[in-house]
Amino acid sequence: MPAPDPELAAVRWNLAPLLDGAGEEGVTRLLDQAQTRADAFAEAHQGLLERIDGPRLAAAMEELAGIIALVHRAGTYASLRFATDTADPARGALMASVQERGTAIETRLLFFELEWAALDDERVEALLGADGLDRCRHYLRTARRYRPHLLSEPEERIVAEKAVSGRNAWSRLFSELTAAIEVTVPGEEATAAPLDSALSRLSSADRDERRRVAEGVTAALEPGLRTRAYVYNTLLADKATEDRLRAYPTWLSSRNLSNEASDESVAALVAAVRARYDLPQRWYGIKARVLGLERLADYDRAAAVTGEDDEVPWASACELVLDAYRAFSPELGAVAERFFTGDRVDAPPAPGKRGGAFCASTTPRTPTYLMLNYAGRRRDVLTLAHELGHGVHFDLAAPRGILEQSTPLTVAETASVFGETIVFERLLAAADSADSRFSLLAGAIDDAVATVFRQVAMSRFEALVHGERRERGELAPDRFGELWAESQAELFGDSVEVTDGYRLWWSYVPHFIATPGYVYAYAYGLLLALSVYARYREAREAFVPRYLELLAAGGSRSPEELGRIVGVDLADPGFWDAGLALVAERLDAAEAAAREAGRLT
Repeated sequence: MPAPDPELAAVRWNLAPLLDGAGEEGVTRLLDQAQTRADAFAEAHQGLLERIDGPRLAAAMEELAGIIALVHRAGTYASLRFATDTADPARGALMASVQERGTAIETRLLFFELEWAALDDERVEALLGADGLDRCRHYLRTARRYRPHLLSEPEERIVAEKAVSGRNAWSRLFSELTAAIEVTVPGEEATAAPLDSALSRLSSADRDERRRVAEGVTAALEPGLRTRAYVYNTLLADKATEDRLRAYPTWLSSRNLSNEASDESVAALVAAVRARYDLPQRWYGIKARVLGLERLADYDRAAAVTGEDDEVPWASACELVLDAYRAFSPELGAVAERFFTGDRVDAPPAPGKRGGAFCASTTPRTPTYLMLNYAGRRRDVLTLAHELGHGVHFDLAAPRGILEQSTPLTVAETASVFGETIVFERLLAAADSADSRFSLLAGAIDDAVATVFRQVAMSRFEALVHGERRERGELAPDRFGELWAESQAELFGDSVEVTDGYRLWWSYVPHFIATPGYVYAYAYGLLLALSVYARYREAREAFVPRYLELLAAGGSRSPEELGRIVGVDLADPGFWDAGLALVAERLDAAEAAAREAGRLT
């Protein structure tokens, strides 16, 4: 394992700006202000929206955005504190309290969405032409897409209030259960490590270590499997009920609607990726030959293919990523640097800390934060570049206001994957041998396989699980494992052996629980970002202003309109094939480098 990094240990975020330095008392103060303003807003507007004019609508939206910002600041503070120590009861209690009060405020404001949706189209178009709506016009227009799926106001109030003790509570329980998982590797005297730290060791060049780590992960997942399966079953049933009540035609339709993507376009993405499973299978065949194996096992998929030392200290990772961002655009580099000078990153793994990595936007006037579990591997460097991409996207879009700062998930991965790519290309350009190029390209292909093909396979697993839960009832833990193995076997073909232990590995994935249907957005985002990067390779410096315009637009336009800023046509049925062709191009380059390095004959 990497040696302890003293600089990494000190990389903790400072959440005080979220509460104006007031500490936890500031949470109560923000929510009190939000409740008072929400009550006043309801008194002023409930039942009257059909008679509102343009100027009053603009003033109402400004006030609504202010209320949302107050709740979001309090909620972000509580959730970020909880993320770094999910075992602390006080942090959990604070988050629960904020969720309960935030839901009450949300419920008080529900009338606005419902009354807005009830207006006729002609009236809406006239109102949207008014001045003062530049930072919410797209928000208001897209909110009306939910019209066929909205319930009555009393029903919507019940759904919102019951979510606190329903799906939100189950999701929190799952987070606490998975954060508490610690892995002991057979044959090692070291103490148990957090799950994320153990998973990072699957990139080891030592196959025996990979096998033992995988055995340790499986052993750690087994004791709580039945409970996590019950949590998932409960949330599957909850979603099935809500989808039925809201008349969504498929389990994925609500996610697609929030992503501003049609069911048909998402089905086309999934079909296009599944049709090119030959690419990951080809890669796994190459990797097996390079590693001297007849066939990979599931725990070999992330294995390092060279003996090159890829341990990267935290300070070196920061310097590398920031240099790449600055080289692309000094403006982008300046925005990125503020994350490190402003204590906006929490990086070291720790017991009880939530696994994975994420970027948390707050409000346009408060900091955006990054959470990592940095283990010192090159992949962790690219994870830093990825999450920093999210961060600069949020910050550049801040002038759009809180209602249009964020994009749909289908576009949300563009800046993050683009950030990864500019860092990767910088590393590749500096590689001084075929062996080094192969090592870098192998890592990039591993990431592309994980981001595009594996995420689509996981989406396929979700489709199987949601379908069976609705048709046949509660799934046994073993049945989850069977469906997981089925979706993974389709991805791997004959190129990878799916071990019995791997059948349990669905059970730590948080997206299945908290954001069902989310995972295909990773594939969408990577293929989109690769296409955007291809435009950059063609135009170079002339492309940069258009890319910054794309990021600054936030969610103020549809995904198709955002794509057009940088010359990408998301409506083109061949769009997915073009992105997949770029993955194939990288695979060809890796195979050529492996041959040049003498690793393939």
